[in-house]
Amino acid sequence: MTTTEPRTYPFSQAEALNLDPIYARLRKQEPLTRIRLPYGEAAWLATRYEDAKIVLGDPRFSRAAAFDHDEPRMRPQTSTGGLLTMDPPDHTRLRKLVAKAFTARRVEQLRPRTQQIADGLVDKVLEHGGPVDLVEEFALPLPITVICELLGVPYADRRDFRVWSDAFLSTTKLTPEQVVDYMNRMMGYMAGLIAERRALPADDLLSALIAARDEQDRLSEEEMVRLAAGILVAGHETTATQIPNFVYVLLSHPAQLAELRADLDGMPQAVEELLRYVPLGVGAGFPRYATEDIELGGVLVRAGEPVLVSSSSANRDESVFSDPEQLDLTRQEVSHIGFGHGPHHCLGAQLARMELQVALSTLLRRLPGLRFATSAADVEWKTGMLVRGPQRMLVSWHGVE
Repeated sequence: MTTTEPRTYPFSQAEALNLDPIYARLRKQEPLTRIRLPYGEAAWLATRYEDAKIVLGDPRFSRAAAFDHDEPRMRPQTSTGGLLTMDPPDHTRLRKLVAKAFTARRVEQLRPRTQQIADGLVDKVLEHGGPVDLVEEFALPLPITVICELLGVPYADRRDFRVWSDAFLSTTKLTPEQVVDYMNRMMGYMAGLIAERRALPADDLLSALIAARDEQDRLSEEEMVRLAAGILVAGHETTATQIPNFVYVLLSHPAQLAELRADLDGMPQAVEELLRYVPLGVGAGFPRYATEDIELGGVLVRAGEPVLVSSSSANRDESVFSDPEQLDLTRQEVSHIGFGHGPHHCLGAQLARMELQVALSTLLRRLPGLRFATSAADVEWKTGMLVRGPQRMLVSWHGVE
């Protein structure tokens, strides 16, 4: 299966939550393969679990080096800064400033409030009656409310920053001009919010960042604005996408859904399996550049060459997971890399886990007989974005026609 010409990547159009079968063939026959994305230079793609962890965790692979290259990417714009473009020690310095807000202990303190928000949303859904769009009425407002309260962003502004957030994830949904405009609007909005918080500090993460900037000089003004904007976007976008993704998968596996509904204590384990099983990304991104010659997957990656990691493929690696193509909500195996690995392991992983557990438990407990309002085929999927998930998903439940 070895090829000399780089393969066009992504390999195919993303359809629902189906992972292209070529990944399974590559893991067996060509675990490190040459690819070419729509923009930037050719790259290597790692498809196996162990190789993925090396690329994500070994300091000999650099994210910051992308600034010196024509970074392989799925959209015209190159990286403009932020945590995801940094290496230690700068990455470590900025991450430490916000990490304590996302520890397991701090997140557990947020669980009762998150449950309150989820119940309030379901109250409105029940009052409205079905069918309802799960995305608009539940999946989006839940994580948006949580991250707004944590960061210190007015929930009333959500309609604006929801629109601007697409600039961070768009491939073809927005024009290049719209991407620049929306990003500028987001940064301007956050800069204005920071100015307000300077005048009137509050008990929120934004005020803590301002104190770190003004009193301790631990980050620059631009770094603070970018960091806050990044937290706002990352703090709601992926979770808001995964909630309907997970519901879609559960409704598509009715026997396992029934077992989970009968024993909601198994929800934490079920969420981990769903994180492994669902291929959130349309394709691999955020290349790491080899800073020296490194052997990986039986191939010599030369210094200066970029490597991308398919976490979706790594999470289906048959050498690590038994029957990896099958959903098993009781699976007890090695950790998935749905939140990444190494220095760039998702900062908000614990928050996302908690929100997903609360969201699914609340839906299954309070909406008996939860089902697609018509059929799975009628789900409307996002297009032109870096992540895959329902744009609109109508659901119903017992007592609602």
